[in-house]
Amino acid sequence: MTETPRRGRPRTFDRAAALTAATRLFWERGYEGVSIGELTEAMGIRSGSLYAAFGDKKSLFEEVVDAYGRSPVGAFAGLALEEEPTAYGAFARILREAAAIYPDPVHPAGCLAISAATNVTPHDADVRAFLRDLRNRNVDGFEVRLRDAQQAGELSAEASPRALADYFATVLQGMSQRAQDGATATQLTEVAELALTAWPAAPR
Repeated sequence: MTETPRRGRPRTFDRAAALTAATRLFWERGYEGVSIGELTEAMGIRSGSLYAAFGDKKSLFEEVVDAYGRSPVGAFAGLALEEEPTAYGAFARILREAAAIYPDPVHPAGCLAISAATNVTPHDADVRAFLRDLRNRNVDGFEVRLRDAQQAGELSAEASPRALADYFATVLQGMSQRAQDGATATQLTEVAELALTAWPAAPR
């Protein structure tokens, strides 16, 4: 006599652990390089559970980016802007911490928000736009901090807060790519220190 299989509640899973696994996969391979099957395998769940818990692949990716932005490796720039008393101190800290974080072997190299959707199909262009807008908001945040510094007398009236914000964002994006190409923390620290020499002198 065979037993009738019991019906019960669907097996639960550790949502945080699943999200961490998805983050690593997107970080390593980029948005376009990851399939739903690879995600479910890495996350240890079925596709139905993925869709039920996270929505579609794009929604999962957006949640991954949000969680990354609140993690120590993703939030360091914002924390520096908030915590350092001077703008120079904030940007020096940002560049020096990026030099240590981007090549850290504990996680994939570089910055997820910079590299995860550099090449996508036209069908997924909104994913690239999502990250582009995020990065542009970060540059806007840089500019606000630099304008405040200018008003406080840290920067000369002739300095351009927007140009300086774009400059530091460009350096950070380049450091992320160099980390992916194998640059060490020592090499990136040298880049960071060199970049800081572009800081405009305060008025005398």
